[in-house]
Amino acid sequence: MKKSDKLLLSAFFVFIPLTLFIGGRLPGRGYYITAAALIAELSVPLFASFKKGKPQARELAVLALMCLICIIGRVAIPVPNFKAAFALIMLTGISFGGSAGYIVGAITAFVSNFFYGQGAYVPWQMMAYGAGGMLSGFAFYNGKIPKKPWILALFGFVGVVFFIGPLLDCSHMFLSMPQTGLKSFAASFISGFPVNVSQGVCTAVIMLVFGKPIIEKLDRFKLKYGILEPENGI
Repeated sequence: MKKSDKLLLSAFFVFIPLTLFIGGRLPGRGYYITAAALIAELSVPLFASFKKGKPQARELAVLALMCLICIIGRVAIPVPNFKAAFALIMLTGISFGGSAGYIVGAITAFVSNFFYGQGAYVPWQMMAYGAGGMLSGFAFYNGKIPKKPWILALFGFVGVVFFIGPLLDCSHMFLSMPQTGLKSFAASFISGFPVNVSQGVCTAVIMLVFGKPIIEKLDRFKLKYGILEPENGI
């Protein structure tokens, strides 16, 4: 496993849950501090994924561009619970790796909520959106899964309904329910299931129609400029 992947998994399973736990107890607009801490934590595995740990300006520009596209994919579509952002975040992870997918997903959730409204739930959204990019990067790394349109569509649907969606449902359980546990999570998951399915269908459609062309363009860009290549190492 690459060094950056080890750092990313450590952040996902240890530091990010700890940050969410502590951040949830901060008064007032403490969620801004939590969001900043999450971005800082995610920057460590991202920078470790660059060659020699030093990103070039064009590499950061590509990530910034993907963040902008993902934000537009969430904000510009007026249909509730039917956004292209999840598909675009996943495609970022597939093309550039789990670390890039996670940071793009987290920033997308944070920035796009300036249009929808900030709140204590935003750090949880950053975690869940980023996790979708991370999962995609790990799943498709080194051609483990073929990037056929129907496979991308199926992966997008399953990933949203049974991974990203339940992570988002956790925010409702921890922030809104008086008690937490399996029953609380089951209630949150059941109530959020129709929304997750709607988002999953949108993600599958985007993946099916646009997934392969977007990946091909990103791969050509990566090959032409030699950017965001995975580092060597174990």
